[in-house]
Amino acid sequence: MTKQEIKDILDKAYDLYDRRTFIENDPISIPHQFSKKQDIEIAGLWTALLSWGLRKTIINKSNELMNLMDHAPYDFIINHRETDRQRFQNFKHRTFQYTDTLYFLTFFQYWYKHHDSLENAFTDGMSKADAHVGNGIIHFEKQFRSLDSFPSRTQKHVASPLRKSTCKRLNMFLRWMVRKDRRKVDFGIWKKINPSQLLIPYDVHVDRVARSLGIIDRKQKDWETVIELSTFLKTLDVRDPVKYDYALFGIGVLDNKKT
Repeated sequence: MTKQEIKDILDKAYDLYDRRTFIENDPISIPHQFSKKQDIEIAGLWTALLSWGLRKTIINKSNELMNLMDHAPYDFIINHRETDRQRFQNFKHRTFQYTDTLYFLTFFQYWYKHHDSLENAFTDGMSKADAHVGNGIIHFEKQFRSLDSFPSRTQKHVASPLRKSTCKRLNMFLRWMVRKDRRKVDFGIWKKINPSQLLIPYDVHVDRVARSLGIIDRKQKDWETVIELSTFLKTLDVRDPVKYDYALFGIGVLDNKKT
């Protein structure tokens, strides 16, 4: 299959799936409940990091989490007291437990009492000249685990390229925050990262479709494979390569539900 044929397939699928109707049944629906930047960031990051398993379950658990924060995540994070944390005791999602929740609350409260936005937690570790957001993800992961109360078990929930992870959830969160979507599916509220620096949120569905199209040669499913796939997608659209996440995910998941 030629590159042009691949591009034609992906462009068609992108146009089909990058629509407002995509939001309702996707985890991105959670941050779309808010308009304030900090609310979007908190809801977006926490939802993204909970995004494994069935999408319906992810959405339900994320909604539960938002309700536990009185559906005002930024206000809750800034103003809550230690006793307010007891309400989260029964919140869990797969391997995400109460200990993890307590540290997330601690980190968010610390961060927003010192910073206006989560954006700098990524961009302070990267340059506009960087080919991609890898250094920014590394910097964020270091910032996240920098507090004295960080429990070692919580490390599993925030990936790093240094551990060769695909960093799927963080790359998805960055797509939400950075990508300027004319159909307003992604938010585009962060301006210090260029959409061309984004990397594909890589999962089994994206992997399967990309391999079926002959895009990926690397056998492993790791950080280097993310770079390989994202580099190819950049040859199809140098300014907005990660728009093809909609195409690859749509073909891999949504098309299968039609058959």
